[in-house]
Amino acid sequence: MIAEDLWRLFDIIGTLAFAVSGALVGLSRRMDIFGISVLALATAVGGGMVRDLLVGLTPPMALRDTTNFLLSVGVALATSFLYQWTALHRMRRQRLLTMFNISDTIGLAAFTITGALTGVRFGGEDSYVLPILLAATTAVGGGMIRDVLAQRMPVVLYAEVYAAASLVGAFVFCTLRFTLGVEADSWLAFALVLVIRFAAIHWNWSLYHPRPPRRYRDGRTEE
Repeated sequence: MIAEDLWRLFDIIGTLAFAVSGALVGLSRRMDIFGISVLALATAVGGGMVRDLLVGLTPPMALRDTTNFLLSVGVALATSFLYQWTALHRMRRQRLLTMFNISDTIGLAAFTITGALTGVRFGGEDSYVLPILLAATTAVGGGMIRDVLAQRMPVVLYAEVYAAASLVGAFVFCTLRFTLGVEADSWLAFALVLVIRFAAIHWNWSLYHPRPPRRYRDGRTEE
């Protein structure tokens, strides 16, 4: 599988997965079908548009090819109708959260690879900084836009391990692509991001959170 076909495959996977996560956030916020579609689109194409602008691709690919737009809107509509006409709306909050985490993690992993592949294309075979930067930007950019539009703190700023999983996957991709080949390396990095993120959710892993000593919390001191 050539690099362009591989990029396109991961782009479609990421678009579908992130569109689902965006639609679920819109449903949780009781938005109408337009708002749900906007969140699905923002999540699915937002990070890729920022990535393209960083490497000088103007207009961004999402504006030159309608495929991702159509996929995102289709997913938003399908998710909305399933929510209304099936048992989806009767699911407990925890199950809906699980669906969100699964779709969001798949999108995170897939867009990590599309960003890394784009970085290799524009940064050169020996580049590390650009592929890793673009991988993280593509992976978390759309989710940040989604959360801001939904008036939530972006997941990347507080979630257990989110952007860190993308950074690790991108680093492994850059390190092993000459040894394993681009295709095998891409699937390995994709799987690694999935494993790290799902493990972080399951075991509640988190990065260091600076906090004041207990005696200074809530604006008072303990004797």
